[in-house]
Amino acid sequence: MKTIFEKITTLICILCASIFLSCKTDSKNNTKEQPNSTAKNTFSPGDFGYDKSFLQEHFKNTIVLESEDKKASIILLPELQGRVMTSTLGGDKGISFGWINHKLISSKEVNNKFNAFGGEERLWLGPEGGQFSMFFKPKTEFNFANWNVPSFMDTDTFAVVDRSANSASFQKEVRFKNHSGTLFEIELTRKVSLLTQGQIIKALQLNSKDFSAVGYESQNTLKNTGEAAWKEETGLVSIWILCMLNPSPGVTVVVPIKEGNEHEFGVKVNDNYFGKVAPDRLKSTDKTVFFKADGKSRGKIGFTSKRATKHIGSYDAINKTLTILEIDAPKKTDKYVNSAWEIQEAPFSGDVINSYNDGPLDDGSQMGPFYELESSSPALALDKQESYSHTQRMYHFSGSVKSLNSISEHVLNVSIEEIENVF
Repeated sequence: MKTIFEKITTLICILCASIFLSCKTDSKNNTKEQPNSTAKNTFSPGDFGYDKSFLQEHFKNTIVLESEDKKASIILLPELQGRVMTSTLGGDKGISFGWINHKLISSKEVNNKFNAFGGEERLWLGPEGGQFSMFFKPKTEFNFANWNVPSFMDTDTFAVVDRSANSASFQKEVRFKNHSGTLFEIELTRKVSLLTQGQIIKALQLNSKDFSAVGYESQNTLKNTGEAAWKEETGLVSIWILCMLNPSPGVTVVVPIKEGNEHEFGVKVNDNYFGKVAPDRLKSTDKTVFFKADGKSRGKIGFTSKRATKHIGSYDAINKTLTILEIDAPKKTDKYVNSAWEIQEAPFSGDVINSYNDGPLDDGSQMGPFYELESSSPALALDKQESYSHTQRMYHFSGSVKSLNSISEHVLNVSIEEIENVF
């Protein structure tokens, strides 16, 4: 499966150079954008408090959910689909985990193709390309000039339909045609909940409490509100969750995979999104795939339902933080949409879990740097008025190497020492 980043690898230069001039920045320049005098005097770029003050200045409906001790916290934006912009486990002075494009947001420029605002967890729908694409109008060719991110995935506000101390729910009615001309009428509902440490321990079945953590769950529900059932021959959609995170030279993505021979399970990892990933950035064993995510070289990897498990994670050896993304375990027989920019022979042969590492373009410009962890629901053949929910949980941990090692071995089946020494 090929996604957004493959077919626009060369053309994205145009996006950054002309349409998105404001995105042409490295992370150092990006974080120099000061949100206001309070943040400037109190917090430093990279602090959660810095990002919180910045977002509250630029988005009047910013929602902050925090634990009783105010250490674990997440920021949600109704103005951007209820996406989680960032999180922390250390209060306002703690690390801000989500990548935010401060310069683009400050510019207040809006483009009709795509706005790379950033955000630690955002809701999209697939497929991107192919005869059932949602990003290309009927009877248009698969090229960058015709590619557009639908506004409900980009700039539209979602209504806040429920709010409590630890959660918020958002909703949007959307209507569109796919590339084949099939009409889709959809109700999207997204509920994001901040998890307590007890809920994190229970969800991951951990044996220790010797760590600091922030965790949150998003329940993303799609309902077919149209008059016809969705069928494979006219196109299906999927729920697609993308998580943009701040990289460091010490970040390694860790993907536990199902063991087995390629004849039965297929390749361990699909790394051919931009051409093969260099061997010094991608390594694998029988049970684990490792991917260097330092924001310095563009590459993407993916895993089918035959190889993917319910987890993907990353470890930052510099900041000593462990990140884990969790979904419901994929079924081997599930079908996933294919986003290749072409008329496809196998439109339901896509990936369940992905990771992307950002890097410089040919002209030296860069949208990030950031890296992504992604998950997708199966292709949804829903009857009229039928719904499907895709649940994703994100966890960040800090603590002693011993405590992080215990979590990593239990959830990702690999030690911190092995992760640190793989590259």
